Amino acid sequence: MLRLYDTATAKVRPLALRRPGAASLYVCGPTVYDAPHLGHGRFALVFDVLRRYLVASGLEVTYVSNITDVDDKVIERARQEGVEPGELARRYEETWWAAMDALGVLRPDHVPHATAYVARMVEVVGELVQRGVAYEIPDGVYLSTEAVPGYGLLARQPLDTLRAGARVEAVEAKRSPLDFVLWKKAKPGEPTWPSPWGPGRPGWHTECVVMSLDLLGEGFDLHGGAIDLIFPHHENERAQAVALGRDFAHHWVHNGWVTVAGEKMSKSLGNFTSLDDLLARGDPRAYRLLVLRAHYRSPIEVTPETVGQAEAGLARLDELARRFHLADPLAVGDPVAVVGEADDEDLDREAVARFVERMDDDLDTPGALSGVFELVREANAAADAGRATDAARTARTVAHLAAVLGLPLRGVRSAVEDPEVLDLVARRDAARAERRFADADALRTELVRLGWVVEDGPEGTRVRRP
Repeated sequence: MLRLYDTATAKVRPLALRRPGAASLYVCGPTVYDAPHLGHGRFALVFDVLRRYLVASGLEVTYVSNITDVDDKVIERARQEGVEPGELARRYEETWWAAMDALGVLRPDHVPHATAYVARMVEVVGELVQRGVAYEIPDGVYLSTEAVPGYGLLARQPLDTLRAGARVEAVEAKRSPLDFVLWKKAKPGEPTWPSPWGPGRPGWHTECVVMSLDLLGEGFDLHGGAIDLIFPHHENERAQAVALGRDFAHHWVHNGWVTVAGEKMSKSLGNFTSLDDLLARGDPRAYRLLVLRAHYRSPIEVTPETVGQAEAGLARLDELARRFHLADPLAVGDPVAVVGEADDEDLDREAVARFVERMDDDLDTPGALSGVFELVREANAAADAGRATDAARTARTVAHLAAVLGLPLRGVRSAVEDPEVLDLVARRDAARAERRFADADALRTELVRLGWVVEDGPEGTRVRRP
């Protein structure tokens, strides 16, 4: 049984499912006002691995991840660029999906957009006002956090401590510095929607509580995201559900930082590295492997050295695939491998059991991955000793378990005959060699638009069908 750390209880505990055999997950997605950075890539990969493992364990998984397409940051960036906020959001959403496709992240089952749920958000804010837990002031409608029992649960701090440490915003009419906006009244030049409190737009914290409950229903199994969302975003989502009397997420999971010189990577700090930059300079699988090598709750630092170590690991896996002519389980059929789908004679069942044991222990991907690389050593040693049957079974186990982690093996370059695709590949390789990374990115986007998965390796650009 999978056990995961729960932020709400500060304990590793079993993931108890609302419905046997099915798991419901909501993971906070991006605010689309800029290119994604490595921190965004990490949370997407962490929850992609979790989703794949749940499916691999035989569960029916419903995975929801939203797009925040109206927000202060979207509006400000659109103003700077002289475009409409909706146009800017659509452009950066395309950039987001291109990066996710390059990383091999599975598309969510549902991708709710904030702008599509505004009418429902107005209804929810109205209900909170009617219940007496929200109030209107000149600039908007706010939730009274003091009216919410247990506010501060996810932050693991009592209300008095949070109040003492709160950053007091320049909103004098607020009853408490911890109170947060549910509805922002219109300002000149901003997109607006009608409401009982006048034209305006929803607050960020209202978006996800409305969309998650609408698509997954009450008492859904797991809510996830990066660690910086714990407070105030996820706490404020939870507070609204509590104030509404709605049963919300039963398990909260958060992944750790990506750091630069020991400091959190973020756009606000100005130290982020574009995910596109990393993907344009090397094999996208290297970032997945780098993320897998660290426990999801631990920080990781992305440097040329750590990326190089991941690429060296990929080289070992690909060499095994070439030596044993291994087929990539993710290249055909269902893009998610199932742990127990192969016959006993096809896989090393003891190795699979050890893998499951590690993954069930709070998604211990470092331990699971260590076992996979030990199998690489064993497969090569068995082949060198002339034990062909044992070697082949062990090598197939490597490919299978790597696929469960969403990590494809590349033994040979994909065969492509389409002249247009071959031309795009050649032009992209030339652009990368000449360090024209913007051109390389544009060519990759075009290949993705044509339906190809684009990957980079020592021999250049590889393309394959998803």
